[in-house]
Amino acid sequence: MVEAVRRRGGSPSDNRRSADQLFDRELDHLPPEARWREWMHRVEATIFAASEPVNRETLARIVGKSCSIELLIDDIREELRGRPYDLVAVAGGWKHLTRPAYADAIRSAFGTAVGGSGRAVDLTQSEVLVLMCIAYFQPITRTELSSFFGKEISRDLIGHLRGAGMIASGPRSPTPGAPYTYVTTKEFLLQFGLETLRDLPDFEALEDAGLLSKEKLLAGDIMPDFAGLQEGVEVEADE
Repeated sequence: MVEAVRRRGGSPSDNRRSADQLFDRELDHLPPEARWREWMHRVEATIFAASEPVNRETLARIVGKSCSIELLIDDIREELRGRPYDLVAVAGGWKHLTRPAYADAIRSAFGTAVGGSGRAVDLTQSEVLVLMCIAYFQPITRTELSSFFGKEISRDLIGHLRGAGMIASGPRSPTPGAPYTYVTTKEFLLQFGLETLRDLPDFEALEDAGLLSKEKLLAGDIMPDFAGLQEGVEVEADE
């Protein structure tokens, strides 16, 4: 009987494969201009409907084999010029994000800034500094972070960054006791509008601009009054 049911309805995976085979990616019946326009609409609709950035592999399922995803995205972005939102490469995919110029309007509407994932994240100045160090020096332990700042980084601070989804546990450190290390997450990329960690400002450029000193950082002198910031005024991590 089970076999008969399979013959009639098929398994869910079989049904998905069948539907996939019926979906016309190539659109060979359309003239080139109309075909390209339809591919653009498919890509934009898919990204618009997704709650997370949509990667290349996903978009490749809805366009022809010869279609350039990058050129499609470029044409979509060109059509979005003058709109209050854009199509942005972030966290390994593409996502619709509002333009920074409208951050104040969004903050006034909702009472707070909304980050790249659509969720507000409030961080203190000290948390932002710790997050910056994790981003540049990951994987890194809490002890190593404490040595950078010349003050113990509390478990509560790390817990808040983890609770906000900005960091996660990395591999165990090879140091005695094998403590956990910490790394940034996809949520971190989303909140700060980064496609990958390679998009972080170049460390040497920050040093040249006098904004950051690796020597002071390693000496625990990144910010002498860091202790006073533990209970500092909260700042917002915008997209």
